[in-house]
Amino acid sequence: ETQNISLFVCFSGEMLSTEEILCSTQQVIAGLEALRGENHSLLESLQGALESRVESSSGSVEQEKSGIVQQSLERIELGLSEAQVMMALSAHLGSLEAEKQKLRAQVRRLCQENQWLRDELANAQQRLQDTEQQVVTLEEQNRHLQFMSTMRKYDQDEPPVDEKQNFSNKGSLDDLFPADDEEPSQMSQPHSSAAAAAQQGGYEIPARLRTLHNLVIQYASQGRYEVAVPLCKQALEDLEKSSGHTHPDVATMLNILALVYRDQNKYKEAANLLNDALAIREKTLGMDHPAVAATLNNLAVLYGKRGKYKEAEPLCKRALEIREKVLGTDHPDVAKQLNNLALLCQNQGKYQEVEQYYERALHIYQSKLGPDDANVAKTKNNLASCYLKQGKYRQAEALYKEILTRAHEKEFGSVEGTVTCYLHAVSLKQRETGPQAQRGWNRGKHPKACWVNTLLGNVLSHIPATL
Repeated sequence: ETQNISLFVCFSGEMLSTEEILCSTQQVIAGLEALRGENHSLLESLQGALESRVESSSGSVEQEKSGIVQQSLERIELGLSEAQVMMALSAHLGSLEAEKQKLRAQVRRLCQENQWLRDELANAQQRLQDTEQQVVTLEEQNRHLQFMSTMRKYDQDEPPVDEKQNFSNKGSLDDLFPADDEEPSQMSQPHSSAAAAAQQGGYEIPARLRTLHNLVIQYASQGRYEVAVPLCKQALEDLEKSSGHTHPDVATMLNILALVYRDQNKYKEAANLLNDALAIREKTLGMDHPAVAATLNNLAVLYGKRGKYKEAEPLCKRALEIREKVLGTDHPDVAKQLNNLALLCQNQGKYQEVEQYYERALHIYQSKLGPDDANVAKTKNNLASCYLKQGKYRQAEALYKEILTRAHEKEFGSVEGTVTCYLHAVSLKQRETGPQAQRGWNRGKHPKACWVNTLLGNVLSHIPATL
């Protein structure tokens, strides 16, 4: 649209603009007014002549001229009226155009103000959203700090190796033996963080989870699962919100919760958590990380408790491969894994493989920890049990003699003769109900009572066949 309304008319073969039409109209008005003045003067002179010549013959001519002039004056008046109407119409259109331009200017200003207000509203909404996110983040941080503050009172200023020892009653995150009557081994290592990491297969529990780890295990060991489980779930939720679901610490928390579920015989829930933890650790830490081996071992143990030995065996073998690659083939943790694998194979009747695994584990323990280490006696006992299941009584007899003789020499001094050792084993077993029970061998009071009682049970059940 143009700023001015242009009206065009055809005059003398030319197209005139509005301004030119107005100018021509004004000129016509001026000419008509001048012509009107002349006609008025002519009419007045004709009327004066008519008054002086009323009776003459020429009066009729002057009267006719006067009528013509009168008609001309009427036409001039009509032309002037039309010209004035055109001028008024032009003025009105000009005022309308000016008003229209004014309204357009106001509309543009209102549009600009509206856009500015929209921008301000968008900025305010964005700031509000950012502020709400900050408030939510601060609330989560506050909840996490409150949660950690409630746990800090349970924190103990002990080296990591002692923390692992406190967990031995319920099973470690990294080394779990399927046999319920076995105790996790305690190796003689220096009390340092590096030694703890080596003892746990090269993987150390994150510092921010150690207190929670100890607290959960304390509740679980007391059978207070109604406290331990919500505590794990709350910590897991906080970790997922702060670090994301795929963070390694989330996997560690999943392992802890899985062990609690396992102690409650909730094997299906525990298996789901361990599989999730395994996927996270494989993705974030790599396929050959010690933490992956720990999760594989836990999952294999869980499958073994559910009787799924075929599913557990490849998991245990893969954990063994990782630990051999990371720690070396003669590390005590490799021997532990060999014990787990042997137990799984034994439940499947693969006795040849079982003997190989136990013999290799026994060699590692004797060479690295010495012949007097408890793991040596336990592995010999496991191997002897394997021999008994196969009917190899002489091999089992030889191992049981070694174990009993070694145990007796450490506690009571040397023993003369094999038969004497067996008879002394019988007398030890019988003393559990007599005064000698106060020595601590009965009811698990002695440190070696667990495996010694199991060993004596195996020996006494086969003494008639071996003596």
